[in-house]
Amino acid sequence: MVSLLARLPWGSTDDGERHRSLPLIWLTLAAVAAVTAAGLVGLGLAVVVVQMLDPTGGLPVSGSIALAGRLWVLAQGGRLTLASGPLVLAPLLLTLGIAWGLSRAARGAVRAHDLTSPRDVAPVAAAGVALHLALTLLLAVLLDAPAARVGLIRTTVGTVVLAGAAIGWGLVRESGVFDAVLDRLPGPARPVLRGVLAGLLTSLALCTAVVAIALASDVHGYATLSRSLGGAGAGALGLLGLGVLLLPNAAAAALGMAAGPGFFVGSGTLVSVHGVSLSAVPALPLLAALPDTQAVPLIAFASQAAPALAGLVAGTTIGRWFGATDGGSVVAGLSGIAGGVLLGVLSGVLAWVAGGALGDGGLAQVGAPPLTTAIAVAAQSGIAAALAATVTRWRALG
Repeated sequence: MVSLLARLPWGSTDDGERHRSLPLIWLTLAAVAAVTAAGLVGLGLAVVVVQMLDPTGGLPVSGSIALAGRLWVLAQGGRLTLASGPLVLAPLLLTLGIAWGLSRAARGAVRAHDLTSPRDVAPVAAAGVALHLALTLLLAVLLDAPAARVGLIRTTVGTVVLAGAAIGWGLVRESGVFDAVLDRLPGPARPVLRGVLAGLLTSLALCTAVVAIALASDVHGYATLSRSLGGAGAGALGLLGLGVLLLPNAAAAALGMAAGPGFFVGSGTLVSVHGVSLSAVPALPLLAALPDTQAVPLIAFASQAAPALAGLVAGTTIGRWFGATDGGSVVAGLSGIAGGVLLGVLSGVLAWVAGGALGDGGLAQVGAPPLTTAIAVAAQSGIAAALAATVTRWRALG
C-alpha cells in the first residue's frame, strides 16, 4: 500500500522531471489512514458476516459496525461505560495487529524517501500519531451513546501511546536510527536485547500452551457455555473469534500464575499455585479454562517452570551473541541478570496492559497483578539467565 502511494504522480518539477513521488508527510498520512480504514473494514465485515449467520437475526448491520468500532477503540486502551459498569479490557491480538500495521506504514514511508536521521523522522512521527489520534477520536465520538459511553481521556492516552510506539519503532528501525543508538551503548547491549526478546517470546509461547491445555481439558464446559449463550453456529463462531482476540490476555494471566502471584477474574476468583478461589465469572467460553474446583490443577504446578525456562533461553541467547570484545563469562553472567530483570519489567508491563475491568464492584479487577508479577519473573528469570549466559559464554571461550 505504501509503495503504491509513493509512486503516485504529484505534479511536475521545473527541471523537466515528469513525476516525483508523493511528498513525505502526505505519504505518511495516507498510509496511516489506510491502516485505520483497512482495519475497520476488515473487522466490520467479520462481525457483519457472523451476525448474518445468526438464525435469530443477530445485530443489524449498523449495530455490527458499531460493535466493530468499539472493539477497535478498546484495542487501543479505550474505555466504555456500559449499564453493568466500566469495560476496560484491550483485545491484545487486535492491538498487535494495529501496531503492526502502523509500524509497516512508517517503514514504508522511510523506504520511499530514504530517511536516515532523527531530524527527518521526527515530523513524520508527529504527523502519523496526530492523524491516527484524530481518526480514533472521531470514531469514538461517533460511537458514543447513552448505552455505551466512550471515555475520551483514556482513549486519547492509549491511542497516543500505541501509535507513538508503533510508528516510532517503524521509523527508527527502518531509518537506521535504532542501530546507531545501539552502537553508542556498551557492547553487551545488543545480546541483552536479543536475549530479552527470545525470553519474552518463550514465556508467552509456554503460557499460551498452558491456556490451550486448560481449555482442552474442559472441552465439555466450553461447549456447554457456548451453547447456553445462543446464536447456534454463528454465535459459537463469534465467541471463538472473541476468544482468539483475547488469547494474549489469557497468556499474560497465565504468566502471572506461573510466576506465583496468580491472576484475578473479579475480586472473588483468584487462581494461583498457592490456591484457587472461585466465584461467579462472566459467561465467556474462554473462561472454561478456569479450574472447576478449589484444588490447584496440575497444569498450574507445571507452569511454574515457564519463568525459569524463559530465563534459560534469554541467558543462552545472550551468551551466544557475545562478541570477542564484549567480555568473558563474568560479564555474560551480569548481562544475564540484567536481561532477567528487563524480562521481568516487560512481563509486568504486559500484565498491566492485558488486565482491566469488566464492570463495577466484584469485576473491577481482571488479570495478573503487574508489580508482583514483574518482581517474581525478574527474580526467577534473572537467576536462570545468569547461569545460562555464564555457561554458554564459558563454553564458547573454550
